[in-house]
Amino acid sequence: MKTKPVIKIRKNASSDRYDGSKYRRRAIREYQQKGYRTWTKENDYGMRWPGTEGVISAVKRKFGENCVNRSAGDLEAEGYQRFWVYDYINQGAKEEAKMRIHD
Repeated sequence: MKTKPVIKIRKNASSDRYDGSKYRRRAIREYQQKGYRTWTKENDYGMRWPGTEGVISAVKRKFGENCVNRSAGDLEAEGYQRFWVYDYINQGAKEEAKMRIHD
């Protein structure tokens, strides 16, 4: 799956005075030519999958947004651990709820 990052552009953005990347300057011009609605449809802006966003938000609420590790491999492992623990907690809660229903 190929995805590209899409960051909303401000209404008053100017490509003339922008000193950043060429890609961003091009995106500003495209946004100004097409308008907000056309630009959002073409770039799939705002198209998040609620299932994924909800889980990520819940993990951040439970464990915090910051990571302790610094190396890329350790950061990845820490992320897996957080999601594993979150899933483990949810499975336990579901089983407990089932037991309450049957009692």
